[in-house]
Amino acid sequence: MEYTFFVAGRPSPGGSKSGYPFQDNEGRLRVRMAPASKYTKQWMQTVAATARNEYTGPCFAQPIILEFKFTLARPKKHYRTGKFSEELRADAPDWHETMPDLTKLIRSTEDALKGIVFVDDALVVQQKAQKLYSVLPGVSITVKEMK
Repeated sequence: MEYTFFVAGRPSPGGSKSGYPFQDNEGRLRVRMAPASKYTKQWMQTVAATARNEYTGPCFAQPIILEFKFTLARPKKHYRTGKFSEELRADAPDWHETMPDLTKLIRSTEDALKGIVFVDDALVVQQKAQKLYSVLPGVSITVKEMK
């Protein structure tokens, strides 16, 4: 069994956290942890909502293979200027080789799929992932049953 679906949106990394000090109701100093990226929560909600609507397969309870193809928007510097501003520069790269890290993109996306595509992310026994530039940002996700 194999299922593929696309989640449109700006992929955002997961896993990195920032701590913010605050005082609780009893005056004690505490630390509240939040994702380092302000886009992570929205990205995870988008992935979960799309998976609920697009993914028609079972919620796997056995080992699976996940494939991710992350596509990110190109920066303006990849394009020519003037009347050729819609054309890519000759030296514009195909692969997205800057932040965010691929492993952190996988982490946030995988966490959002838990309970929808698979019971637990421990069931993911193999992954294939890439990140590159595209005019349509998002991620193509393929789920395969391990045989």
